[in-house]
Amino acid sequence: MMKNHCHHSIIKILLFQALLCLSLTGWSQGDNRRVLFIGNSYTEVNNLPLLVDSVAESAGDRVEYESNTPGGCTFQQHCSNHSMDLIREGGWDIVVLQEQSQLPSFPLFQVEQECFPYAQQLIDSVYACNENGEAMLYMTWGRENGDQRNAVEYPPLGTYEGMDSLLYERYMYMGRTYDASVCPVGRVWRHLRTYHRDIQLYSGDGSHPSLAGSYAAACSFYTLIFRKSPLLISYNPGLDETAAAIIRDAVKMVVYDTIDFWLRQCPADTVINDTIPQDTTQTDTTTGINFQFPEHNTQITVYPNPATTQATIVVEGPAHYFDAVLYDMNGRRLRSCKLNQATSVIDMHDLAPGIYLLSILSRTDTRTIRLVKQ
Repeated sequence: MMKNHCHHSIIKILLFQALLCLSLTGWSQGDNRRVLFIGNSYTEVNNLPLLVDSVAESAGDRVEYESNTPGGCTFQQHCSNHSMDLIREGGWDIVVLQEQSQLPSFPLFQVEQECFPYAQQLIDSVYACNENGEAMLYMTWGRENGDQRNAVEYPPLGTYEGMDSLLYERYMYMGRTYDASVCPVGRVWRHLRTYHRDIQLYSGDGSHPSLAGSYAAACSFYTLIFRKSPLLISYNPGLDETAAAIIRDAVKMVVYDTIDFWLRQCPADTVINDTIPQDTTQTDTTTGINFQFPEHNTQITVYPNPATTQATIVVEGPAHYFDAVLYDMNGRRLRSCKLNQATSVIDMHDLAPGIYLLSILSRTDTRTIRLVKQ
């Protein structure tokens, strides 16, 4: 009996070793990433880092993570709290950076003072302390009905589209200027809001993500961190299976199919993919600034910039969906016109020299640029 028992024990040990080897072999075929999440409640709600780990594991990859996500925390505050200690520990493959949810959409002069310098400080620290590290900005989304409280002083924030477009522009600017990848969660939400409005991305406050909203973020981060298709993901945190599949498909279309656009690029080598809305904070005196509205098969060009007496707006494609609105830097509405012809003009002859904001609005989208009056 003792011999039989020993024989069975040996078989069990051998089987265990074989299963262990198979398990280790399986993991070795995947990729591992050490990821540091720095942000606030938008990252903390629904435990986004754990969701990213879960979706990665279901696709055969692994995430080792830490996070620092105090509620409402800004880049400026992260520059002097525990986040900087974590960055300086080193050894991170990816450091995710999420600004306070409203701040990047505020008037540009305020963003230039309260956001951009601290984004640069954090990103520079990532590269200084992590030899092979990558800074990755977490592009968030406009509030469900816009930021109504702040829209009183800055009207572009009064709609979801206006706030969301400003967030897009500011995050893309930071990524291009300070050399960081941008995880376009806000763009995935925009796609889902446009084409799948039955999927509720917001929690009850109209600001924070629901579980579906966080799942969209997690799938986006998996795709950009591992450079792999979200269709590899099988993990579902408890959503309707159809909704989960729609979210993964949206991430594939918005993130994976244009992945090079979102990854960090040396500024000298930056190539803009014309199928994606461009960052439009630059000025161009000769050829103008182009707005791409792929969903309407339309391109809109504004020139010259800087302007003297007027800015000319040229529409290539259907024009009857669009409006143009000019604001000063305090958010006061100064001029507006419908773009219902091929060429329209914004009169600026009586305006003082300085910087203004020109918004082009469609039914579903908004682009905003700085327009300089000489």
